[in-house]
Amino acid sequence: MANQARRSILCPNCRKLISVDEGRCPYCGTTNPGSWWKNNFWTQGLRSSDQIIKAIIYVNVGMYLISMLLDPLSSRLSLNPFSFLSPGDRSLLVLGATGTIPIDQLHRWWTLVSANYLHGSVMHILFNMLAFRQLAPFVIREYGPYRMLSIYTIGGIVGFAVSYIAGVRLTIGASAAVCSLIGASLYYGKSRGGLYGQAIYKQIGGWALGIFVFGFLFPGINNWGHGGGILGGIILGALLGYHERRREGVFHRILAGGCMALTVAVLGWAVLSAVVIRFLS
Repeated sequence: MANQARRSILCPNCRKLISVDEGRCPYCGTTNPGSWWKNNFWTQGLRSSDQIIKAIIYVNVGMYLISMLLDPLSSRLSLNPFSFLSPGDRSLLVLGATGTIPIDQLHRWWTLVSANYLHGSVMHILFNMLAFRQLAPFVIREYGPYRMLSIYTIGGIVGFAVSYIAGVRLTIGASAAVCSLIGASLYYGKSRGGLYGQAIYKQIGGWALGIFVFGFLFPGINNWGHGGGILGGIILGALLGYHERRREGVFHRILAGGCMALTVAVLGWAVLSAVVIRFLS
């Protein structure tokens, strides 16, 4: 009995308890579920909703702290809660703020990725991370962790691409990526239908409406980025599908892995180049 327990694992796809020697999972059909590449830190971490949510939040917080440390003398200690502890504009620019200035003048197309992890104040990052923490578990439940990561990453890029086309000069924030989760949730609710789908559609639709009202009432809000993120999320939701229509497969895993690799590469380059510009140039 003890030996049998030691040779039991959780299927990396459906999370059911199976023997490590199974050639195919008897529950979901995954081949070679006991192979090392399907049961390592990276794949298991990506399949854990809590781990992936925490990782995205930690990266956002880390980039915010770096933006403060790069130029602490330029950081603002305003009594205005919306600008309290705001990183300096130069720090945000060298770390990867996006818009027509970085892209047209500096040819930094990679900022369409990095800008999703930069924030202009404590309130800015707090609001975005709270919204992400509310939306991400739902999207993971209905789409899966791989599709959620792809929607968040690509949707954020689409949102900032739309704002660039609209002529926004300089912009940052995770709100475009968060809005892509709103877009995917809207698509899910409308596509699924029924009482549950209608309830989701109405609830998330209220979020979307509130975001645009807030954006028009307060200056400096990138409504183009928000609208582009929602549009990107709707398109990605339709293209990638959700659990009730299509289970996550190899393509979804490869796409999520590519999004993760792209994000790590871009943020690594952003931090490295920012340190060089700040301290060595």
